[in-house]
Amino acid sequence: MDQELSWRIKEISTFRVESAKGGQKSKAFTRAGVALLYAHWEGFVKRSAELYLEYVSNRGLKYEELTTCFVLFGLKGKLNTLVDSRKSAPNIEAIEFIRSSLGEVAALKLAGAVNTESNLSSSVFENIANSVGVSTAPYKTKFNLIDSSLVDRRNKIAHGEYLDLKSGDFGPLVDEVLNLMRSFKNDLLNAAATEAYKKTA
Repeated sequence: MDQELSWRIKEISTFRVESAKGGQKSKAFTRAGVALLYAHWEGFVKRSAELYLEYVSNRGLKYEELTTCFVLFGLKGKLNTLVDSRKSAPNIEAIEFIRSSLGEVAALKLAGAVNTESNLSSSVFENIANSVGVSTAPYKTKFNLIDSSLVDRRNKIAHGEYLDLKSGDFGPLVDEVLNLMRSFKNDLLNAAATEAYKKTA
């Protein structure tokens, strides 16, 4: 996770420096910088959550030893059967599979497990954080910043619209988003260190 964050910070810093120089070029670097900042926000949250899932998966724990959010990654296919099927036989089979699987070593399905929906708004971030057992309470004061200052502006840039951000305002936005990324990384590392993924007795 440190490596994932490090290279992203270096790349963002290049645009931050150029944006702060002023002049006509700074406007282009600010616009490009916001789009890049968003890309790294989405990319880091997705990749760090995936790394944490891989870590939990590699612990070799049984489903019954994991907190519910991780059990879901292993048994989601069978749960989908319960939602989709109106026939009793597939539903009975799904329930039997789930009941008999709890004592088995968890096989978490990691492919496509973390979905940013190509638009990592506060609600999508909250869903991802909840799916890996991270509390979003400390982030709620920054939800408006995520949605308005980052995601909405990125979408405007992507659609060729005017950007309501001065070059001098880009640096503070970078600080805010990098702090969010660092906080998410620390939450995941703390969860790994404290074995928060394990079900309490």
